[in-house]
Amino acid sequence: MSPNRRDFIKFVVAGAVASGCPVDMALFAAPAETAPSIEGEENKICHQVRDGKMFSRPPVSANHDVVIVGGGMSGLAAAYLLQKRDFLLLEKEPHFGGNAYLMEYQGQAYATGSAFADNEVAVAFAKEVGLEPLPVNNFDPTIVNGEFVADTWGDGIDKLPYPPPVRESFQKFRKETLAIDYDKREKELWNVPLTDLLKGYPPDIKLWWDAFGASSWGCRSEDTAAALAVSQLQWMASPHRKDDRYTWPGGLGALSKHLVDILQPKHGERMQTGSTIIAVAPEKNAVNVTYMQGAELKTVAAKAVIMATPKFITRRIVEGIPEKQDEAMQQMRYIPYALVNLIFDKEVYRKGYDNWCPGNSFTDFIVADWVIRNQPGYHPKYNILSCYTPLHEEERRLLLNETGARKIAGDVLTDFQKLLPATKVDPIEVHLYRRGHPMYMSTPGTYTKIQPLLRAPIDRVFFANTDAEGPVSSTTQAITGARRVVQEVEHRLAGRAMPNDQEVWAVQLSA
Repeated sequence: MSPNRRDFIKFVVAGAVASGCPVDMALFAAPAETAPSIEGEENKICHQVRDGKMFSRPPVSANHDVVIVGGGMSGLAAAYLLQKRDFLLLEKEPHFGGNAYLMEYQGQAYATGSAFADNEVAVAFAKEVGLEPLPVNNFDPTIVNGEFVADTWGDGIDKLPYPPPVRESFQKFRKETLAIDYDKREKELWNVPLTDLLKGYPPDIKLWWDAFGASSWGCRSEDTAAALAVSQLQWMASPHRKDDRYTWPGGLGALSKHLVDILQPKHGERMQTGSTIIAVAPEKNAVNVTYMQGAELKTVAAKAVIMATPKFITRRIVEGIPEKQDEAMQQMRYIPYALVNLIFDKEVYRKGYDNWCPGNSFTDFIVADWVIRNQPGYHPKYNILSCYTPLHEEERRLLLNETGARKIAGDVLTDFQKLLPATKVDPIEVHLYRRGHPMYMSTPGTYTKIQPLLRAPIDRVFFANTDAEGPVSSTTQAITGARRVVQEVEHRLAGRAMPNDQEVWAVQLSA
């Protein structure tokens, strides 16, 4: 595509980058006479909190049973489970959903983050709240060297378009991984990198897992806990496998939207967006939460506080975190992530649901309406393809300004158009959604040594969010964390003994 043709494609950038300088982007749809598309957020308060700025805290103006900080999936699930309590849900963004947030283009939904649920916990929760999950039923294909290969690690492994020695190495790696006694070696595998298992194999295999790992759990092979790849491949290549993934158009943002639709009619006055937390200060019989809404500082008191927030910011706003727990929070690493949605006004690609593309600026792309594509009477006007684009930690700065964001989107489009003859098509719009720290990195030792410390309660303060659970950042873990902290909160408010994990945490934090 010539530069002149690309100039007429509309680029739109949205999302949150809570790092570096405040974001105030003037994004443009390239023809000079076209009005700019401006979406984004102001992170000035977050940065001031990060940098240790002191704020004058006003007196308590309201009292609640529970304050929930963070309106992503974990916070929303906690609010749903605490409806009989007087809760206050505070979210910094202008919308709820966190990483599970959908957007629409002329009525067609597309994801900006979380794609599917692959665990009975999330599926059961969706059914509990009245949203019937739709099956994916399509083992992942790979597009490499100009060819599409269905079911990469299943029947497709014999068809991979590599030289015979490389293809045979893929087959050998599958065979050797399937032979691993996972239960026997689990502890070892959680604490060594995937590259230990890739020694002696050609770089093409590492390149495939670099893409899969970065997209799925925030790590390329050298940073991936080997247990993740082993368990994943043993599922993908098992002779008894079943694709148990479920989703909706727009990904798991459909579930968070459904929760908001349930909660807001009944509890709308206790669900506040645009609320940036300044401090969470435990007192003798309550916890004081100071936050800024608009230009106004407020303080409320709660009998319990649930921090459904990533730990890199949690540790800066919760007072009194024990030293070892704070050290554990500091050890967590997070990648920046962009999701680039390519919007076509004709059908370009619908051959597979989640398509892996090793060696490109993006790792994989998902067909946004896959699970409803065959429904009777469904005739979509647009073909929306969601390109997942995890970045390296040092590339976070690229998301902070117009030049960097547009370059990422442009690189994704260039690489996409080189995949297959059928993909060499111009989209009508390119929408990039950026997040600075959405996914923690599942590095060796994180699940076994760090995360158990993250979730230890501090009297009336309880810690949710996916990074407190493990082993990967997923909606299942967000819901699991919500259920755990709600149980802890109910025990605390009722004056009952806490769950057994309390004894374990006490030992770990005092060691």
